[in-house]
Amino acid sequence: MCTRYLLELSPELRPIIEEARNTSLCRKMIDKLGQSFKTEGEIRPTDMVPVIAPDKNGNKKVYPMKWGFSVSGIKQPLVNARVESAKEKVTFRESWKRRRCIIPASYYFEWSHIQSGGKVITGDKYAIQPIGANVTWLAGLYRIEEGYMGFRYPVFTVLTRAASPALQKIHDRMPVMISETDINTWIHPGKVPNGIRALTDVVAEKV
Repeated sequence: MCTRYLLELSPELRPIIEEARNTSLCRKMIDKLGQSFKTEGEIRPTDMVPVIAPDKNGNKKVYPMKWGFSVSGIKQPLVNARVESAKEKVTFRESWKRRRCIIPASYYFEWSHIQSGGKVITGDKYAIQPIGANVTWLAGLYRIEEGYMGFRYPVFTVLTRAASPALQKIHDRMPVMISETDINTWIHPGKVPNGIRALTDVVAEKV
């Protein structure tokens, strides 16, 4: 799963963060939604953050987006989508076809899950990223939702997959992470992303 990640004003991420922050959409979302745009720190569901998605010509651009799909009858937003079933699920299938995105992060957080007395309890917290990476590129889906007074704004969800063997001792799921060279192919609405390789060689440090 992925319900927390870290965003840093690093040399690699600062230009991405600034691009989203300087858009008119960001100013409108701050005004209409009454929440701030997160530029650094631990990111949580419903936060507004920079996300890479295609413009109308299919070219890479950075937008502010809010984390989580809203679904009628469900109190909490859907912040994750299983990559194995997203293309068939009613909530995600249109986004899978045409609205794929990348969430830039320094690394993501996961908590170990421990079996105790027939129950699963939360254990240590880990910071996880691909080996040798300065930026963790999380694959996601986005869509446009309508809020108060008809204001329309983008939201995203992070795709997850079965954990790699190295991470199974921490959790049975992990976010889908890809290389920077695959970003343009992943987000392009006219391309099929099935051939993109997910990164599974990671380093996990207890924090």
